[in-house]
Formats: sequence, C-alpha cells, structure tokens
Amino acid sequence: MMNPLPIFDGHNDVLLQLHLSGSKDNGAFFAGGGQGHVDLPRARVGGFGGGFFAVFVPPDPPLLKSDVTITETGREMRMPPPLNGTYAQRVAMAMVARLFRLEAESEGQVKVVHIADELMGCLETGVLAAVLHFEGAEPIDPELDALEVFYKAGLRSLGIVWSRPNAFGYGVPLKFPHSPDTGPGLTEHGKELVHACNHLGIMLDLSHLNEQGFWDVVRLSNAPLVATHSNAHAICPSARNLTDRQLDAIKDSGGVVGLNFGVIDLREDGRWDVDTPLSTMVRQIDYLVKRVGLEHVGFGSDFDGTMIPQAIGDVAGLPKLMAVLREHGYDEATLGQLAYENWLRVLQRTWQ
Repeated sequence: MMNPLPIFDGHNDVLLQLHLSGSKDNGAFFAGGGQGHVDLPRARVGGFGGGFFAVFVPPDPPLLKSDVTITETGREMRMPPPLNGTYAQRVAMAMVARLFRLEAESEGQVKVVHIADELMGCLETGVLAAVLHFEGAEPIDPELDALEVFYKAGLRSLGIVWSRPNAFGYGVPLKFPHSPDTGPGLTEHGKELVHACNHLGIMLDLSHLNEQGFWDVVRLSNAPLVATHSNAHAICPSARNLTDRQLDAIKDSGGVVGLNFGVIDLREDGRWDVDTPLSTMVRQIDYLVKRVGLEHVGFGSDFDGTMIPQAIGDVAGLPKLMAVLREHGYDEATLGQLAYENWLRVLQRTWQ
C-alpha cells in the first residue's frame, strides 16, 4: 500500500549543510535537533518521501554579505567567478561520499535510487528516496570522463550551471527585478554535455541557467524539460524565474517545474522576508497550474539552500502547505500529482 501522500521534492541542500559542518559525523541527520531544514525525524513528520539531494560546490572564496547590493527597488549579487576544477571535484567527491554514508548508516531508512522502480518502491514503503543531483557541472571535466564515472556512482540529475559561469554555460545572476536573458547560451562543451546526458539517461535541470542556454537545451535535448526549483517570472520578476514562454516550452516537452519555496523567488517584491504567507506560494502554484497544466507542476523546495516562509519553517511543515492547498480547492487526486506523481512520470521517461 502506498505511504499516505508522500511528497517527492525537486531540490534540497542538506548535503551542503552537512559538508559545511566540517564533521563526517551524520548523527544529527538521524537524531534530529532542529538544525537546518531537513533531517530524518522531521522528514517523517512532514511526509517527505525523498527528493533530489544536491551536490553544490560553494564559491571559493566564499560569498560575503557585501557581495549583495540591496536598494529600495531591487537587489543584485556579485556574480561569483568560475570554480577551480580540482577544488570542485574534491568537494563533490566528499559530498557524494557523504550521501552514500547516509544510506549505509540509515539501516534501511534511506536509499539512493537509480531507477524509477526503486523510487516507486521507496514511496510505497516509506524509505526516504535520495536522487544524486549536481547543482552545477563544475565537478565534470570538459571531456566528460567524470560524467561517466559519476553516472556509474549514481548521478541521475544534473543542473548545467549554478548562478556563475562554467565550462558548459552561464548562470543567471541572483538579481531582482531582471530578465533571465543575461548572456550567451551554452558553450560547445555544454552542447556536448546535453547530448551525453540524454544518452546516459541523466535528467537535465534548467534552474539557474540563463535564457539563451535554456533555448539551446530546448533545441538539443530529446528528454522532458525540467526546472527543479524555479517559479513564474510573471509574478516574481527575479532573473532566477521562468518567463511564460519558457514555461510553455516545459509544458510542450512533457516536463515539470518545481515550486521554489525561497521567499526571494516567490514574492512580487522579491524581498528577503521570512513572514511571507502561504498564500504567496498558493498564488505561484495557481499560476503555474493555469499556465502549464497540473501534470507539469511539482515541488522544489530548496530546503537548506535559501530562506523559506516561516509558515512552513522546515520539512516538518509540509503538511501546512498541503492543508492550505486543500482549503483552496485542490483535491486528493490533484495533490497526488503535485506531491510525487508528476516527478515520477518525468523520471520514468528520462532515466534508462
């Protein structure tokens, strides 16, 4: 029997939080205690069935508060420079190893899934399903040798860029208000990466990719288009969000856009405000559903990677969002599509 309405999520950064702790001890993830947004006890409370566990290599040197400029009319973050490849691979290896240690230490409570049947089995039995995802392809060399190795290790989802340039393309700056059309498209290496991921069955994530790169993927890819944690630019004009035309392309491909819970990409004013009401999230969901259809919308929280509404708080607060959606008129069948069915369908089409 299916675990009651499990929520499969498009993006979390719990591996980054554990990595930045400086310790290899994963005890807090299993014991809980309220650090960050995600741990196993709170995931159980929230009905969190699993999701894409991101490997994100932080900027080196780290970003500072002074790198973000905030004015009365908007905000802009200094574009981080490209990463050193050796550094990126070293950090990525440590975070991938962390995920597999979490699986080994969980005594069957966490599973790194490689195929859609494994994911479905986890959702049915209540095992937390983890998909290995790279947020930015910096750990992969332009010759794509590392792509083959990471695929064998379990990589099943890849964001071509984060909000910085790399060998494959150009990320959007974290800027508000602004268009996502911020520079050139994919490099030749980036185009080769798209074909290689299609061949292997690695899902391509278009969140953080600039608009010209997005349209390059549209032309090159034979898989459903996916933005794991992005919102509607028509409501919140952040460079990180998707224009109506981009949303239409995702719909036409049979893909999915995952609602980002980050307040700066939800709100019309783009403000860092933890008091953002759940109605703001519902408005985004309503818009996305109307624009692309219910079957092309999911959740992409960005837990542990950004500021989310205090009304949710952390992964244990997911039932609050589901309750508001029920009150708003979404029935159990439609909530099931939003919660996990749409993600499962896209992965069944994409993975080999």
